[in-house]
Amino acid sequence: MTLAPADLNPGLAELLALRFDPLVWLPVLAVTALYFWQYVRARRTPEGRSNWPVWKTVLFGLGMVLLILSTQSAATNWTLNSMALYMARLMVLAEVVPPLLVLGLPRGIQIDPRRPFGRFLSVLLDPWVALAVWSAVIIFWNVPAGFNASVVTNTAAALLPALYLLSSLLVWSVVLRPLPTVQPAHIGSRGWFGLLAALPMMAVASVWLYSRQVLYTPYVGALCLWDLSPLQNQQISGWIMMLAGLPAMALALVQLMMWLIKLADGEQGGTPPAVGD
Repeated sequence: MTLAPADLNPGLAELLALRFDPLVWLPVLAVTALYFWQYVRARRTPEGRSNWPVWKTVLFGLGMVLLILSTQSAATNWTLNSMALYMARLMVLAEVVPPLLVLGLPRGIQIDPRRPFGRFLSVLLDPWVALAVWSAVIIFWNVPAGFNASVVTNTAAALLPALYLLSSLLVWSVVLRPLPTVQPAHIGSRGWFGLLAALPMMAVASVWLYSRQVLYTPYVGALCLWDLSPLQNQQISGWIMMLAGLPAMALALVQLMMWLIKLADGEQGGTPPAVGD
């Protein structure tokens, strides 16, 4: 099907027009309803109000709204016409939604690390496990074979966004440490982890920025939105990915600086921590 010129210049309202996929909407609405139900229950006690302030609820709700806009808006219809738009959606799912959801969790969640569920979370949120999953998603789905497959099949609309979201939730959970009873890592190891986790995305972004040819077959001869060329789309995608990763890298550097200050004050030993400490 050949797109008309008007179809190649959608406005913001057209891009954000919602569609309804029950496989996405129903889980999102169920999780959101459960969250707010628990929030209302917790607010009945002074301790609950202290551990679950309103701002956490606002962040969680914003994260859910952005999740819907990234996966259930009409922007998904132009995946084959704009690599930059496609990557912007993925970066919202990877670098904006996860920290909002993790920061929205209440303080003081108590999980017994000796019970099966606690042991499972300890393994799942282990820094090395999170790093391995995140790196596999970023590297595999951005080499030409993986990326081409994601675009020409339906994984561009379903599987790949889900993998970005879930793997990034692991990463941000390690960095922000919302469950301290099953996450013993201190601030120094989280800072080192954050820097390591940023490397795969920065490497991919650099390749896109400096490549002189279009790397992905579906975009070689594509009609691109807003009169951009396929190569311009690829370079803009590199900028989007690189800029999206900067806040996480900055947070990692702040955590490392705080760790170094503690070292200087004699609060910890003098050797750098392993990532999983």
